Amino acid sequence: MLARLSADVRQYLLITGNYWAFTLTDGALRMLVVLHFHQLGYSPLQIAMLFLFYEVFGVITNLVGGWLGARIGLNRTMNIGLAIQVVALSMLLVPAAWLTVPWVMGAQALSGIAKDLNKMSAKSSIKLLVPGDRQGLLYRWVAALTGSKNALKGVGFFLGGALLTTVGFAAAVAIMAGALLLVWLLSLLLLKRDLGKAKAKPKFRDIFSKSRSINLLSAARMFLFGARDVWFVVALPVFLASTLGWDFWQVGGFLAAWIIGYGLVQSFAPSITGRMARRIPDGRSAARWAFVLAAVPAAMAALLAQGAQAAGVLVAGLTIFGVFFALNSALHSYLIVSYADEDGVSLDVGFYYMANAMGRLLGTLLSGWVFQRWGLEACLMISAALIILAALVSLALPRGASDMPAT
Repeated sequence: MLARLSADVRQYLLITGNYWAFTLTDGALRMLVVLHFHQLGYSPLQIAMLFLFYEVFGVITNLVGGWLGARIGLNRTMNIGLAIQVVALSMLLVPAAWLTVPWVMGAQALSGIAKDLNKMSAKSSIKLLVPGDRQGLLYRWVAALTGSKNALKGVGFFLGGALLTTVGFAAAVAIMAGALLLVWLLSLLLLKRDLGKAKAKPKFRDIFSKSRSINLLSAARMFLFGARDVWFVVALPVFLASTLGWDFWQVGGFLAAWIIGYGLVQSFAPSITGRMARRIPDGRSAARWAFVLAAVPAAMAALLAQGAQAAGVLVAGLTIFGVFFALNSALHSYLIVSYADEDGVSLDVGFYYMANAMGRLLGTLLSGWVFQRWGLEACLMISAALIILAALVSLALPRGASDMPAT
């Protein structure tokens, strides 16, 4: 059946499969590290610091990785990312006494490099597989890739919590490293070898975007993902485990369900944000949906401050937040691929995901520090403020959606 598909569709499926496999291990590893080190008595700020290099190297990798992808091809950067993740997982298989904060930070640094090489390669590749005059198809392919990836990340969250409970930390990491090694070997054999090479070799100074639209969208993306991670990365799982008394299965399962639902909404974003009206989104769409999203964490913070039942507020609030955050994220993911220059697309996409990584870095650090000092309500208020900043920046993005092609 696969042989009947076009070469471009087969490559899209292979890229998506690589991205899925990587994301599954990335989500599981995140949950394993948060819950395992919380179990060992680490404070929220110390847990956040474990991910510091993950986010810092994500910023660097997206800048350099976009340039590297344009020079050597996106197939190579994707395969390099898979290989580095296998090494990062293997670093955590040392005896328990070696799992000090610096060692785990080093492993997370490699994992951050691997994740952003893989993501940049996958998102950039789609631009090259879809004709430039088929923006509707481009939006749907980007939404499908992004949504399915996030659904698999949610499965990874659940897998991390389940594996930690059933087989323990070391065995869980070994299982993931072995599975990803097989994926890497298959990718080396099957992925198209010249995918994504720029016709003219870009200079290193080209890593910084010269496009006003991409610079604005990147700033909005930074604020948007900082707003999510300021309460989602450390504060929420620690709050659920320590304050509400949830066990690892419950924490992992709840966050997994949220991410899976978030990914499914992303997959259907074209129908929700414009396709039903035969229009494609523009900067005005991004600003409008961001303003709607900002109301959710603000309302949650207000309810918690008034003494509302925390579990109910978090379950209902997270559900609503997930729907609107997914729509915002899918819009951004489409806009960056649409704005990017086709020749050397990874340069623009890499710059954009550098801003994404900066937002995650900001949110991760704030999540541990603000939660430890002032609690979950403060994290939610900062989240609302960052989303408003994203909306204000989005107001300056290009406007004027055109009719969406039928295919």
